[in-house]
Amino acid sequence: MSHEIAFELATSAIRFGAGVTEEVGMDLADLGAKRVMVVTDPLVAKLPPVAKVLESIERQKIAFQVFAQVRTEPTDESFRQAIAFAREGGFDAFVAVGGGSTIDTAKAANLYSTHPPEDFLDYVNPPIGKGKPVPGPLKPLIAIPTTAGTGSETTGVAIFDLVKMHAKTGIAHRRLKPVLGLLDPENTRTMPPEVAACTGLDVLSHAVESYTAIPFVERPRPERPLLRPAYQGSNPISDIWCLQALRMVAEFLPRAVADPGDDEARGQMLLASAYAGIGFGNAGVHLPHGMSYPVAGMVRDFHPRGYPAQHAMVPHGMSVILNSPAVFRFTAPACPQRHLRAAEALGADVSHAAAADAGNIIAERILEMMRRLAMPNGLSAVGYSAGDIPALVAGTIPQHRVTKLSPRPADAESLARLFEAAMRAW
Repeated sequence: MSHEIAFELATSAIRFGAGVTEEVGMDLADLGAKRVMVVTDPLVAKLPPVAKVLESIERQKIAFQVFAQVRTEPTDESFRQAIAFAREGGFDAFVAVGGGSTIDTAKAANLYSTHPPEDFLDYVNPPIGKGKPVPGPLKPLIAIPTTAGTGSETTGVAIFDLVKMHAKTGIAHRRLKPVLGLLDPENTRTMPPEVAACTGLDVLSHAVESYTAIPFVERPRPERPLLRPAYQGSNPISDIWCLQALRMVAEFLPRAVADPGDDEARGQMLLASAYAGIGFGNAGVHLPHGMSYPVAGMVRDFHPRGYPAQHAMVPHGMSVILNSPAVFRFTAPACPQRHLRAAEALGADVSHAAAADAGNIIAERILEMMRRLAMPNGLSAVGYSAGDIPALVAGTIPQHRVTKLSPRPADAESLARLFEAAMRAW
C-alpha cells in the first residue's frame, strides 16, 4: 500500500451578513434557475426565514414548490419522501432552509433525483452501502442554516438513520456540497436555547475530532484523484479552521445559549459552525461521531426540551458530546500535544501540562461546558444502560468512514469500555 501524498480543500462558497437571506432570489436568477424546490421542516416553515426566502424568489418571478416535511434527525424513509417530491417536480435548483437535517435532506433529494441509482444503498457509505462515487455534477443547492452547529452548508456529507439497522450512516462526496451557504445571523434568533446548546456542542466536537484525527499522510493513496475521500485526516488547512472554531465556541456558545437576543454571539456561532464544517468536511471526524450514530438510532423514549415532540430522539450534538470526554481521554496518548492545543483553544491553561495529562485536561474542559449548558449526565440520562452496550458497539463498528480516522484504533472491546465510561459523565 502506498501512502497518501496530498490533501484537497473542498468547500462551499460562504456569504455572511445580517439580511443576506433576502438575496437568495437574485442568486437563483444568476444561476439560471427556472423551477426551485425549497426544502424545510414543518416548524421552520412557519418562521420568518422561510417567508423571506419565498418573498425573495417571488420577486425574481421564479417558480418554486415547498417541501416542508423534513424529519428532524432524518431517516432513509424521510429521505425517500423528499427524493420522490424532487423527482416528480422536475426542479433545476434547490434551496434548503433549516438545520443540518434539512440541508442533508436537500442534498439527498438533489443527488437521487439527478443521478438515480439502481439501489438506494449504492451511494451510502460502506460497509452498509456500496459507496459509489457521484457520477456527475448535481443541480445547484443553496443552503440557508437556521441553526449553528452542523456546518452542513459547507460539506459534501448527508447523514440519516437507516431504520432497519437502528443506526446512523450517510453519503459523502464532494459533489454533494451546496454551491453557496448564506449565513444570516437573523435566522438563528428563533432557535431555542436547548437547540443552540446541542448544535454548538456539535461544533465543539467537530473541531476537536478533526484536529486530532490521523494525519492525512497515514491514509492509503487512492487510485484516482476522484476517489480521494472527503474525510482525509488532519491536515494543515483544516487545523487552522478547527482551532479558530474552538476559540469562538469557548467565547460565544455560553452567551448564545444564555441570551437568544445576543446577536453578536449568535452570529459568531454561525461562523464557528461554518469554520468547523470546513475543517471536518476535509479532515473528518472520528470516534465521538461514530459512537453517536447508534446512540441516536437506538433511542427509545427520550424527548429533549426545545425540540419538536413528534418522536423520541437524542439530538445529534447531544449524542456526540455525551461520548466525547471518554473518547478524548482514550485518544490523547496517541497525540497528546494536539489534544492539549485543542484544550488550550477551548480556554484551558496548559502552560504546565504534561503529555500524560492531555486526556483529562480536555475532557474536564468539555465536561465543564456540558454542565454549564445543562446537558444530560451521560448516556444513562437519555435512557441507556450497561445492557445496551453490546448493541451500541455493534452499531458503531460499521461506521468505518469515521472510526478509522481515530488516532488510536478502537476494537469492540475498547468501544465497550468507552460506552461504559460514557454512561455517567460526572
